[in-house]
Amino acid sequence: MEAGLDALDAVPSSRTPLRQTLVQKVLPPLIAVALVLVVWQVLVWAEVTESYKLPAPAEVWDEVVTAWQRGTLLEYIWTSVSRGLLGFLLALSIGTPLGLVVARVKFVRAAIGPILSGLQSLPSVAWVPPAVIWLGLNDSMMFAVILLGAVPSIANGLVSGVDQVPPLFLRAGRTLGATGLRHTWHIVMPAALPGYLAGLKQGWAFSWRSLMAAEIIASSPELGVGLGQLLENGRTASSMSMVFLAILMILIVGIAIDLLIFSPLERWVLRSRGLLVKS
Repeated sequence: MEAGLDALDAVPSSRTPLRQTLVQKVLPPLIAVALVLVVWQVLVWAEVTESYKLPAPAEVWDEVVTAWQRGTLLEYIWTSVSRGLLGFLLALSIGTPLGLVVARVKFVRAAIGPILSGLQSLPSVAWVPPAVIWLGLNDSMMFAVILLGAVPSIANGLVSGVDQVPPLFLRAGRTLGATGLRHTWHIVMPAALPGYLAGLKQGWAFSWRSLMAAEIIASSPELGVGLGQLLENGRTASSMSMVFLAILMILIVGIAIDLLIFSPLERWVLRSRGLLVKS
């Protein structure tokens, strides 16, 4: 009802012109990137430190070109992205029902709620050594670290979203005959969607960071070379250009996932509630 009233109050707007979209959303980050590159190059020219510690942007670009020509650049990216997305989907399938149970069952919440909060604050890198001992140097170890890092965030996000559902919605749903799973699917989950989506976004961030920590620490030919292992290889070889290449790719993947998946979902949620109003 509130979403419907907000939508009625909202001023209808036409589709944003392409030129305006480019100026408002594409141009600012490009300017920011250009500014960073300029400052970076100025620091190199000023010789604030030794060249092997701070390579020029051109040297990092040469490293990108070399990896592309060798056919290894996409392999590095795919190795990490495929693990990260699969691990996140596994965490989603576990964290969602766990969050619903914790949010709806008082005894389970009292027993598990503090543990989930504690696990969420635990650094992901702490899980790598026990995961290696338990499971060995394989993909199962990688997925275990991702799950331990992401599941608490997803579950806590859903719990927070359920806690913010107005009681009136729950009573209205039961009055209309929505009980059990139908009540959860048609009333609780849609109403808790903003908090749940925030938990998913944070869960992906934890998944990605957990994976990078696992790839940096755990090294094996069976695991292949992902972006985290590329970062560690650059440190071992004292190649700052390779280190910067790995950092750049990790950053680009994180930004791309946010822009391609989570930002559209957030806009859809806001638009469905009449909250995405353009001035």
